[in-house]
Amino acid sequence: MKVALFIPCFIDAFYPEVGIATLELLERFGIQVDYPQEQTCCGQPMANSGAHAEAAGTERVFTRNFAGYDYIVGPSASCIHHVREHLTALEQTDEVKKVRANAYELVEFLHDVVGAREFPWAEFPHRVGLHNSCSALRHLKEASISEVAGMPFSKPRTLLEGVKGIEFVKPARPDECCGFGGTFSVTEEPVSVRMGQDKVRDHLNAGAEYIVSGDMSCLMHQQGCAERMKADARFIHIAQVLNGARA
Repeated sequence: MKVALFIPCFIDAFYPEVGIATLELLERFGIQVDYPQEQTCCGQPMANSGAHAEAAGTERVFTRNFAGYDYIVGPSASCIHHVREHLTALEQTDEVKKVRANAYELVEFLHDVVGAREFPWAEFPHRVGLHNSCSALRHLKEASISEVAGMPFSKPRTLLEGVKGIEFVKPARPDECCGFGGTFSVTEEPVSVRMGQDKVRDHLNAGAEYIVSGDMSCLMHQQGCAERMKADARFIHIAQVLNGARA
């Protein structure tokens, strides 16, 4: 299968180690990964800000870069959700539709496509609070949500259970938003900050040493809140844990 690696712009700029961990992790499973060199932003920030039509140029570049691949894998649920559901400023040609349908977030790709369950190279002997972003939960359906009755499940936790030494703690409100929300954190800063502080406290009160997530944007927001709270909280992307980071 032809797999392309999509690295969101904020990860490329601020957290390149997450992109590297994603690539290395995919290669551990024998997957040959291409990295289109001319890739840029997927257009989510513009769309979130109401500038839908203005995102057309960015979406055109994205489509040109990732057409022709069987899978487009990225370590961000919010960006993948945007590509899959909101890459609509362009004419919906067969090529655009294929790119949208072939976009996968890293967790769902490993869980659903690769069928990964064991990570023998990984060990993470820490108490972990798992943060599932709103996009991962309510759009990509990577875990069960409290407002819907049904059998509980969690794809990220299933993957992390294959890591030696890891211990899970459960916050009181595990599927509550952390307050990042992209441009929401800029336009509604006081509300966003309070939500982030509440989220950090919830994890710490449960005994978490690390907060782990598949969305680095949420972790970036929570880390900023934690630093200003002078809270003893550490943050790491799930790709880094699954790839064998020892923290």
